[in-house]
Amino acid sequence: MAFFLETLLGGLMAGMLYSLVGLGFVLIFKASGVFNFAQGAMVLFAALAMARFSEWIPKFTGLDNKILSDLLAFAVAGAIMFLVAWLIERLVLRHLVNQEAATLLMATLGIAYFLEGLGQSLFGNDIYKIDIGMPKDPIFILDKLFQGGILINKEDLYAALIAAALVAALSLFFQKTSTGRALRAVADDHQAAQSIGIPLNRIWFIVWCVAGVVALVAGMIWGSKLGVQFSLATVALRALPVVILGGLTSVPGAIIGGLIIGVGEKLSEVFLGPYVGGGIEIWFAYVLALGFLLIRPQGLFGEKIIDRV
Repeated sequence: MAFFLETLLGGLMAGMLYSLVGLGFVLIFKASGVFNFAQGAMVLFAALAMARFSEWIPKFTGLDNKILSDLLAFAVAGAIMFLVAWLIERLVLRHLVNQEAATLLMATLGIAYFLEGLGQSLFGNDIYKIDIGMPKDPIFILDKLFQGGILINKEDLYAALIAAALVAALSLFFQKTSTGRALRAVADDHQAAQSIGIPLNRIWFIVWCVAGVVALVAGMIWGSKLGVQFSLATVALRALPVVILGGLTSVPGAIIGGLIIGVGEKLSEVFLGPYVGGGIEIWFAYVLALGFLLIRPQGLFGEKIIDRV
């Protein structure tokens, strides 16, 4: 029982990180109605900015307080992601208002390649480290209930708590604020939203800024765990089954989908892996997503599309 709970908790903590990355996809889709293939590049670019400014600020300012220097690096990296969002809206999206979804999709692919190249040019292509002070030592909990207790990695626990707090804040933003409601209106119909006075350009700028902050936090967490390298852009691919499972238009769906994928991966790898030779964790999420596409294409919480003729 203790081993099962240990695996379950590990899956839940991993699932929160998947939810955080998947949330970036949902944010852009709700605003523009297009799948944002640049999300992985945004995570990579934000992580590179955070890693490099964490090195540069103490070096060039002489600041020896790590907490303060990390906060400054986070603020600078956040400002850079805001600038990236502004440039994307100003130079790309503003000229594609009311265009076909395929056009917007190709635009996000172009943005992805541009950000990867720009990140390499500005910050280099080495493997960098992000140290934001999250403890890496494991701890044992519930040792009074189970012999030996349950082993939990502190870094995974802290990362899951940070991701959960950000996901909760964004959920409240979309459900309780006028900007969140305007964003949902824009996602339903660009032209109708404009006709009632919703400024499309401002909504797109806001949502890309929010997606940039999400990418920064996700990049910090994954960079702390895996190191900042260009393969980090593929982390977003791990979140594709999350948004398929939860629904492309649902913020709660991204949360639930991430938890299901995280738990499913861990449990299947541990309990089914020995019987099939292992490696289930790599493809389990995609097989599950494929099953949902066949049975319920809109996902668990996505809006069912009804065409009237």
